[in-house]
Amino acid sequence: MPKYRSIFLSDIHLGTRSCQAERLVDFLRHHDSDYLYLIGDIVDFWAMSRAIYWSPAQNTVIQKILKRARHGAQVVFVPGNHDEALREYVGVAFGDITIAHDPTHVTADGKRYWLVHGDEFDQVTRYHKWVTIAGDRGYAWLVRLNEMLSWCRRHIGAAGHWSLSQYVRSRLKSAIKYIHEFEGAVARHAAALGVDGVICGHIHAAAHKPLNGIQYLNCGDWVDSCTAVLEATDGRLELVTWDVDLAAPDELEPMSLGIGVADPRRR
Repeated sequence: MPKYRSIFLSDIHLGTRSCQAERLVDFLRHHDSDYLYLIGDIVDFWAMSRAIYWSPAQNTVIQKILKRARHGAQVVFVPGNHDEALREYVGVAFGDITIAHDPTHVTADGKRYWLVHGDEFDQVTRYHKWVTIAGDRGYAWLVRLNEMLSWCRRHIGAAGHWSLSQYVRSRLKSAIKYIHEFEGAVARHAAALGVDGVICGHIHAAAHKPLNGIQYLNCGDWVDSCTAVLEATDGRLELVTWDVDLAAPDELEPMSLGIGVADPRRR
């Protein structure tokens, strides 16, 4: 298993049918690190207030994260808007996992990265929550439809992962404008803080690019894109996509709700 200094994940949305937990389990099996940062919307309390979906694979994700913390990895949870209830516990450690508010991570080469989920830079989320909830349900519908399309693609021999929601977003000028405005606002604030870069989530749009004089990285999500940011042992940051077939059910750890290097799969 390749050893990295840090792994950054966001927008896993545990507790929903759209969570790609099997792929995340496989990713964690193939990537170890000294630091693991969970940058918001890890558990989707919004969706769970309507209906709870909790699969064995989602339980395995929790168990693997807890196991890493117990074995000495520094695990830091930065709550997002979907798990904002945990913001009341900033500074508290649960099962060796520390809840933090917008911490700064220093890479192996001495660069400082501000870590933030990013919902406070989303004007719709801040001032029109009902629109956000409606959009969240529409996005979930697109993801479910994409699951059916992916099944059809596999059965006709089509290669690689294709995202319906990303295709729709790429064709909508309003969505493109929304992403650009969010990225710009986050990057400007990071520049004002005097850091070298920012690592965020929230908008489900993975990115790694220079912006406003800093390095802007968005972890993407584990609902659709299955992306993460990795820090190598020399401090170099990389955005990766984990595009794999789903793990077989018997490879997953048994369900229990108690708390108790190139790879061909990347693209």
